[in-house]
Amino acid sequence: MTSTPTAPGPPEQRTAGSPPRRRTRVLALSEARWALAALVLFLLALPLHLLGAPVWLWGPLYAAVYVTGGWEPGREGLEALKDKTLDVDLLMVVAALGAAAVGQVLDGALLIVIFATSGALEAVATARTADSVRGLLDLAPSTATRLLPDGGEEGVPAAELAVGDVILVRPGERIGADGRVTAGASEVDQATITGEPLPVVKDAGDEVFAGTVNGTGALRVRVERNPSDSVIARIVRMVEEASRTKAPTQLFIEKIEQRYSIGMVAATLAVFAVPLLLGDDLRSALLRAMTFMIVASPCAVVLSTMPPLLSAMANAGRHGVLAKSAVVMERLGQIDTVALDKTGTLTEGTPRVTDIRPLTGGDLGGDLGKDGLLALAAAAERPSEHPLARALVDAAREGHLTLADADGFSSTPGRGVTAVVGGRTVQVGSPARLLTADADEAHAAVQELENAGRTTVVVLVDGEPAGVLGLTDRLRPDAAATVAALTALTGRTPTLLTGDNRRAAQHLAAEAGITDVRAGLLPEDKVAAVRAWEREGRRVLVVGDGVNDAPALAAAHTGIAMGGAGSDLALESADAVVVRDELAAIPAVVRLSRTARRLVIQNLVVAGAFIAVLVAWDLTGTLPLPLGVAGHEGSTVIVGLNGLRLLREAVWTDSRKDAT
Repeated sequence: MTSTPTAPGPPEQRTAGSPPRRRTRVLALSEARWALAALVLFLLALPLHLLGAPVWLWGPLYAAVYVTGGWEPGREGLEALKDKTLDVDLLMVVAALGAAAVGQVLDGALLIVIFATSGALEAVATARTADSVRGLLDLAPSTATRLLPDGGEEGVPAAELAVGDVILVRPGERIGADGRVTAGASEVDQATITGEPLPVVKDAGDEVFAGTVNGTGALRVRVERNPSDSVIARIVRMVEEASRTKAPTQLFIEKIEQRYSIGMVAATLAVFAVPLLLGDDLRSALLRAMTFMIVASPCAVVLSTMPPLLSAMANAGRHGVLAKSAVVMERLGQIDTVALDKTGTLTEGTPRVTDIRPLTGGDLGGDLGKDGLLALAAAAERPSEHPLARALVDAAREGHLTLADADGFSSTPGRGVTAVVGGRTVQVGSPARLLTADADEAHAAVQELENAGRTTVVVLVDGEPAGVLGLTDRLRPDAAATVAALTALTGRTPTLLTGDNRRAAQHLAAEAGITDVRAGLLPEDKVAAVRAWEREGRRVLVVGDGVNDAPALAAAHTGIAMGGAGSDLALESADAVVVRDELAAIPAVVRLSRTARRLVIQNLVVAGAFIAVLVAWDLTGTLPLPLGVAGHEGSTVIVGLNGLRLLREAVWTDSRKDAT
């Protein structure tokens, strides 16, 4: 009864014959069967006992009730005692045996039955929590049709697909891997990943996900992620890892649980000894003490925290928001300040080149021309993961420019990249970091483009300014609504933290409804801003996607990475990941976390109220043992089921609706 829902062990501990989902369910069914056996035996013994049948008829049945219902918790309690841990399960069994010892065999058996039934319900509820996430794995097909270079095809296990393979997805089939459509068009039902109620049209170039259902068209999909790294697999893996962590509230409860249990045993002895010394009879004193031990046990308190948090994590995971731990899910509801990155976070992350300005004053600029300047910049940026780099490469390819190979590539977050292209050293990056004060023509070009709301990058060739490029990025469609929702949730308008120039940042921030803009920041500047807020006592949520956001994500109270185009470093540094790049999911998960925290508080109040009322009743009056058992076990079931309410689909829908 004191155990909390946990996920199975890590993958290396599993065997093919005992997958975690099945093992969790088997354990739950085992507890349910023993509880059912105890209940059946009790129902057989009860009428015989009440009708005055001989003891030899109903006595063995009651004894079987004690064994079937009390063996497992008694064994676990004794094992815990060997580790110098006092398990409340053991106290329940001791209380039942104590009741039987003074002739209250019926009451003791009733305690065992209700206790076993409550434990079985808890185990089944825990299995449901685990199944709700791991069940996603069943959505991924076991086989896929791989196309061969000679035009043939072969059926292969989906787990054996590799990046670069091309698979054929026929109408009605589930897609075997995360990838991108290379040919064909169809509607794909991807509600299992994104929660979108309607199928989404997929054409060449569109991304698709393992486990989603193809519609009426045939698709050829190039695999872009190994099966173990698919969105579904990442959801399951991260939630399983998170389920093995414990939130601060839970850790605090468990810290005081042992002291409480020891104090409860001491109080039980006092409740037994004091009335006995005052002349009470042995049977009455022992019954009162056994009842006290039962109703004062903190089972419901211990179970108050984790079910709501784990259920919230499972629900968010089903909708593409992966919280890495129960600690994260609890912290998300505490934030009161939000800082957003610009490129790839507040914007779509797909900027496009709008202006190419070769510089005429240098040794190279005018001679390069627009195509030459763009080709050099794109060649240098090709190894980079930054959205601006991809924009330069895409623009060069759209212009059918030939890109030379780049050697000696290096990247400095917030500053730019350096590479050797065609024997010349090319630098592409921030004008504020690369231009010297005497580069008048370059500064003028940068000023003109930035006044027009462009993001600018400067290109240096062998240390000399060769040109300036202007780019623009589009605001995400849900950016303004998300900013408004976060403002309503925290009471503060989010702040924009960006390495981009101030004019471009202010232009875009105005569209999103952000008034606090901090531009031209290096990664360390973002960290400094976060730490300054936290010194003021704020709890900061940072949302970003790039390498330059990783330090701020790690430094913040909570960090969320946009997972669609996010860098590996950002994904590792963040506490949570938005898999589908859906900005509106951020206020939704914050609201879901706050709902979970409210349920934790509700559970603690309910559990505490039950314990207080039942203890007071037992100490000041005569609390019947069966009623004490029902109250204690009933409160445990109530708080467990209350937490599991967050598994419902409607909870996420309400969070999205309220947040947007």
